[in-house]
Amino acid sequence: MFALVFGAVRTRAAQVLTILVLTALAAAVAAAGPWYGFAAVGKAADAYLDAAPASQRIIAVSTRVDTDGEPDSALAAFTEQVRAGLPSAVPAGVVGLSASINVQAEGSSAPIDVAYRERFCEHVRLDGACPATGGEVAVSHDAARALDVRPGDTVPVNTTTSGAPLSLKVVGLYALSDPAGTYWANRLYRSESGLDPMFTPMDTFTHAHLDSPTLGFDVVLPNSLLRGDGGFDLATAIITADRTLGQSQLRLSSQAAPLHQAIVRDRGTILDGISASGAQLLILTWFALGLAGWYTLRDRRADAALLKLRGVSRSGRLRLALGQHLVPMLGGALIGAPAGYLVAWALAGPVPVVVDRRDALAYSATAVGAVVLGGLAVLAAVEATVLGRPVAALLQRAAPGRGTLRPALVDVVLLAIAAAALYQVRADGPADGPADGLGRAALALVALAVGLVAARVLSRAADRGGAAALRSGRLRAGLTALRISRSPGTDRLFVLVVVAVALFVTAAGGWAAESEARTVRSGTDLGASRVLTVAAPNRTVLLNAVRSVDPDGREAMAVVRNRTDTVQVLEVDTTRLRAVAVWRPEYGPVTALPDAVAAASLTPLPLVTGDRLTVTARRDGTVGAGLTLHLQHEATGLPVTVGFGALRPGEQTVTAPVTGCTVAPGCRLVRFDLTAPPTGKERPRPPADGASITVTGLQEAGSGRTVLDGATLGDIGRWRVGTVGAALDLVAASSGLRLSVDDNATDEDRLGIEAWASEHLLPLPALLAGPVPDRWRGDEALLPAYGEPVPVQVAGTVTALPAIGAAGVIVDLDTTRRLAADTDPGGQFQVWLSPGARAGIVADLTTAGVTVVADADVAAQSARLGTQGPAVLVRFELLAGVAALLLAAAAVAVAATVDRRSLAEQSAALRLQGLSRRAAVGTGRAGTAALILAGLSGGVLAALLAVKVTDRTVPPFTDGWAVLPPPGPLDPLATVLAVAAALTVLGLTGRIALQPLMRSLRDREARR
Repeated sequence: MFALVFGAVRTRAAQVLTILVLTALAAAVAAAGPWYGFAAVGKAADAYLDAAPASQRIIAVSTRVDTDGEPDSALAAFTEQVRAGLPSAVPAGVVGLSASINVQAEGSSAPIDVAYRERFCEHVRLDGACPATGGEVAVSHDAARALDVRPGDTVPVNTTTSGAPLSLKVVGLYALSDPAGTYWANRLYRSESGLDPMFTPMDTFTHAHLDSPTLGFDVVLPNSLLRGDGGFDLATAIITADRTLGQSQLRLSSQAAPLHQAIVRDRGTILDGISASGAQLLILTWFALGLAGWYTLRDRRADAALLKLRGVSRSGRLRLALGQHLVPMLGGALIGAPAGYLVAWALAGPVPVVVDRRDALAYSATAVGAVVLGGLAVLAAVEATVLGRPVAALLQRAAPGRGTLRPALVDVVLLAIAAAALYQVRADGPADGPADGLGRAALALVALAVGLVAARVLSRAADRGGAAALRSGRLRAGLTALRISRSPGTDRLFVLVVVAVALFVTAAGGWAAESEARTVRSGTDLGASRVLTVAAPNRTVLLNAVRSVDPDGREAMAVVRNRTDTVQVLEVDTTRLRAVAVWRPEYGPVTALPDAVAAASLTPLPLVTGDRLTVTARRDGTVGAGLTLHLQHEATGLPVTVGFGALRPGEQTVTAPVTGCTVAPGCRLVRFDLTAPPTGKERPRPPADGASITVTGLQEAGSGRTVLDGATLGDIGRWRVGTVGAALDLVAASSGLRLSVDDNATDEDRLGIEAWASEHLLPLPALLAGPVPDRWRGDEALLPAYGEPVPVQVAGTVTALPAIGAAGVIVDLDTTRRLAADTDPGGQFQVWLSPGARAGIVADLTTAGVTVVADADVAAQSARLGTQGPAVLVRFELLAGVAALLLAAAAVAVAATVDRRSLAEQSAALRLQGLSRRAAVGTGRAGTAALILAGLSGGVLAALLAVKVTDRTVPPFTDGWAVLPPPGPLDPLATVLAVAAALTVLGLTGRIALQPLMRSLRDREARR
């Protein structure tokens, strides 16, 4: 038997090669799919973990206890409780204590936390020593300035509730070495507002005033738990631990569950999608193998007849037939499987998790086995259709017919399955996520239905059209049409080509559309082609640095991302918005906000550049009052206070020193404060009822340069009071600006009696995305982030805005930094760069005073999104589409090769009857060409129809991002290129397969 099998294999090399190629293609994709999927899952998880903030990577537990002066024992017991309540897979963590005290800061009492934390000194940069004994503390640089202390000083602690004095000696000033790292993710040791904590050894907590601290434990979760390796459900484990620890009055807080769930959800999306695509390709492979087996039956029918005459049993004949297929299929599997691994490795890299690596190998082996065993089963079914035929029928040269009833029933069943899949996918809807069951294969099944219907239409049209063409004398067209209609298996080959082309075209168009969607999202998320996240002391430093390195305003723009309890705020330098930002039509006209800001802008006031100022003023009435002027340096943003002291009644001129404004470019005017007459160094007090001062002029004492003249002081548009309270009356007249206490002012109102200089008219122009915030409905729109609530005037409403998405506002940064002159409200500082920004601009920004913390661009952001499930699936679908197209090409080659001998004989007979050589050659080529063109057209039609009826869209992002509508599911250019590629592949395959026939016809003609 083995000799017969290998003899048949040697004599039918073309058929064997076809089966080998088909099996190798299928085995390559089958082997690649699981490895690609698990590798992509690992890369997607790594991308999530790399992008996740530190707060999503830790579990923190805290409680407040009475230590009775033994903090070490209390901390040890607390740690034991926490370890018992957390999952055993969670590693050891970091412990600490924190308690609050009151200190004197900037003239008033302020709370500050005193904290102990393990390995504190390893995670900070210290100027001075590390606290080592009780009573020694390290304070932050900002806290040191507020407390007016330096190493060696004692912290000014207010009287303690215990009555015992608490002495804290500063031994070092610290700065966080990695503020965004996991060590500092526990909020217990960070100050959201106010003074940064002081850090001290545990011995300090033996003091009676610190004997009721908050104990803290936090642990960094390993990547294996966050990924859910081995099926570990971190979200459930956190809920269980929270309940367990809560019974002991321990509070667990963690944001790790959403990160874990996103990774697990993405894993399911990738593996399920690849399984569905792989299953479709596997079925298509079996179909192609069955078709190839059908076409090659002619040569094996004679073998079956001979074996039957020799008395070989039916099972023996089947083993011999399958043996001829088993050899090339095993060879194809041995070739395709390693090639598939190499392709998957090239596309997705290694599988990082050991458990996943074993699963990938097991699933790959199973998939390759399914290709071989399923293919053998299909070929056995094909062989069984002829093994039971009589010897006479087996020896006929014409291929056996398939009848009409059985194919019709098969077509009806397939159409019913396609209808069921279509119903399911439309019932679920695109908003419900990926379809289940048959819905996953809806597109392929709809393409199959289109192919089946089109095949029957084509067969009937070719049959009738061919006869009509012959009657009319158009021999080449008639013979070609009749060949298509009467050749067994042509309709199934046509269906295969239609489905393969449809899968390839939709995959290629979808891949390009998904790439465009990622690029659009990346540009929207970032706001510019490249975005630097920077650190700067305040908004003024940021704005000045950017403008100094790019004075023309074409390369860089200062931006601050801020968040209030009302709305997201994006502050931009509107003078550069058009040149730098990636602006889309959904954002509205790019000039809307800059034009509104320009319309509200006033001529800038002169800067103060001298070291002394002289004010001309008049104090009215008998109530004493003082006058203070506040300035801000235009480069450093540092505040400068000029106190003119208590004014005597009547007209007067007072000169006061100014520090810090002689450095270019100088200081801008911020506000005048009306106060009670100052006494000593105490903080300014509110004035009494009846206090009134009229400012008539302001000059630099040395140069005599006028800073404020009567016209400017008398322009009420240049001045405004605070937006809270009714403490101050402002009257602007030709004689100057009068500041007086409102008779209706309460004591609380008098705490902020200020006359602000204004270079931008209020309300603040803003561009709004999304619905109006609830707090703005029916009331005046206010932004509370800039010291006092700032009224807002919406200059336009749009569907989306860069960086902040579908809900938020964009305002002018120069205006907001003037509004927030006293206390910078913080936010995320950024520098947006245009595509044409020079290479050295980052170094220039560093030199100008800002520190680059992170650097992101559209390409890198798009690549990161490309590791998520939807993008991974689209790429695999493209790979499967290419494989489907190659399967169809191989099937076309089989059909052309098998028909070659009969076509040559038919052409020779027709030539003897007078058919011209040109018509004979044309007919030989036209049959295959017509089938390819018809299949290609049907595939394109099936793709367009399938996309339409299944409501196919670009796969949604894993996190549900939907700020902008996605592009169409078929990118036009990519679709056209895919059609051209399919035509090239199928056309070249057909041409190569027909070359021997064309040579045969030419040789016959030459011999004649």
